[in-house]
Amino acid sequence: MNAVELSSLTHRYGDRTALDAVDLEVVGGEIFGLLGPNGGGKTTLFRILSTMLRPTSGTARVFGVDPVADPNAVRRSIGVVFQSPSLDVKLTAMENLRHQGRLYGMKGDDLRRRSEEMLTRVGLAERANEFTESFSGGMRRRVEIAKGMLHAPKLLLLDEPSTGLDPGARRDVWQYLEEVRTNEGVTSFLTTHLMEEAEKCDRLGLLDEGKLIAVGTPDELKARIGGDIVSVEAHDPDAFAAAVLDKFGLEGRVVENTIHFEKDEGHRFVPQLFEAFPDRIESVSLGKPTLEDVFVQLTGHRFWTEGEQA
Repeated sequence: MNAVELSSLTHRYGDRTALDAVDLEVVGGEIFGLLGPNGGGKTTLFRILSTMLRPTSGTARVFGVDPVADPNAVRRSIGVVFQSPSLDVKLTAMENLRHQGRLYGMKGDDLRRRSEEMLTRVGLAERANEFTESFSGGMRRRVEIAKGMLHAPKLLLLDEPSTGLDPGARRDVWQYLEEVRTNEGVTSFLTTHLMEEAEKCDRLGLLDEGKLIAVGTPDELKARIGGDIVSVEAHDPDAFAAAVLDKFGLEGRVVENTIHFEKDEGHRFVPQLFEAFPDRIESVSLGKPTLEDVFVQLTGHRFWTEGEQA
């Protein structure tokens, strides 16, 4: 059985369409990433799957159960790690977990053992009785994950799981996701706008302006681009793109004043560009296709808006 199934899932906020007839299947046991810019619809989908929001139309299924028709059944099968912190920082790590467990009807020795087990698994057993307000951002994130996994869910929903984490803490999060997948068969469905995080997923969905524009493994998505990516900054980008098309028969895409060309053996093409247009080129970069290049190719605009990446 698929962990998640979406059929023509649509949601609108007034006149704005946040999700536009999204169809998707997430296989049980995989780590699936939803990649898109802020405002692309990721959090809306996350809220629907976590039973916090009713879709305008279409259907969602979590292990075959509709979150609208039977939200309690869905809540029992999912663990949720929110983008916004959900810890009570005036409580210890253990107290946070025990309060979470009681919401799921857990109690007594079973709750204590499971809480101890989860804190051990996220590397915080020795800090169990310390107040979480004294924890670093990475440590708090690990407590959030322990909370999400406390009741042994089959599906873990993570909204921007690496938000605010340093690289070491990000590695810890991914190591844990791999462990629960291997040891317990847990499916992870995460939203992200980080390319490095997206590269680690088994499969990805690219979401832009509410539309699911592509689904595949990171390698499959990057294979959509033929050859290398040659990016050129030049005086009058549109005129430069037209000149290259006229001389080399190669079409470029102008995105935020940079012209992107897809070209086999791009390292041989760069000298030809300089020879043909020595006075019009300001800078050139050459690289293998990235997920952001795929996004640009499919949408015609960059993944980041100006100033957003910081």
